[in-house]
Amino acid sequence: MLVLVIGLLVFFTIHLVPTNLDLKNGLIARFGARGYQGLFAVFSIIGLALIILGFHKLQLHPGKNEILWDPPIWTRHIALALMLPAMIALVASFIPSHIHAALKHPMLVAVKLWALAHLLANGDLASLVLFGSFLGFAVYNRIALKRNGRSGFFAKGTGPWINDVLVVVLGVALYLALVLYLHELLIGVSPLA
Repeated sequence: MLVLVIGLLVFFTIHLVPTNLDLKNGLIARFGARGYQGLFAVFSIIGLALIILGFHKLQLHPGKNEILWDPPIWTRHIALALMLPAMIALVASFIPSHIHAALKHPMLVAVKLWALAHLLANGDLASLVLFGSFLGFAVYNRIALKRNGRSGFFAKGTGPWINDVLVVVLGVALYLALVLYLHELLIGVSPLA
């Protein structure tokens, strides 16, 4: 559990920096824009690697990962349903579209839906820590961005309507790839099982 928690702390600490504009601007002044982006990327990757390693280790050793509740099967159906708009929102964060504009912060919408879906479908302590912290962070980050009057980090604007079609098609394709193949390949569990 310690590796997972350290990874979450590293990942979220570096992702809190942009929510504090004075701190972010101070780091940019000290290291330059590229230096700041490089440090951000390095610490993000380190945090993410520790999160994956810690979570994976806990899944391999069930004795260290306490089961808090046994989710009923219908929660898995809700999780599957939530993941479709999550994947569409994820794709929308990279492509200027009306969907992007309507969601305002589509990456945060995607993270919130992803985390909520996985909280519903999993009843172990590691999942509660991992997905609960991502959900809490995404909610906090959305509030901080709104308070600062800032927009999302990726694609901006609406773009032509064909972009919305592209967002939906790519989001559905990503969803199907994850459900039918990638989730089992990468995580070791089929969401359809």
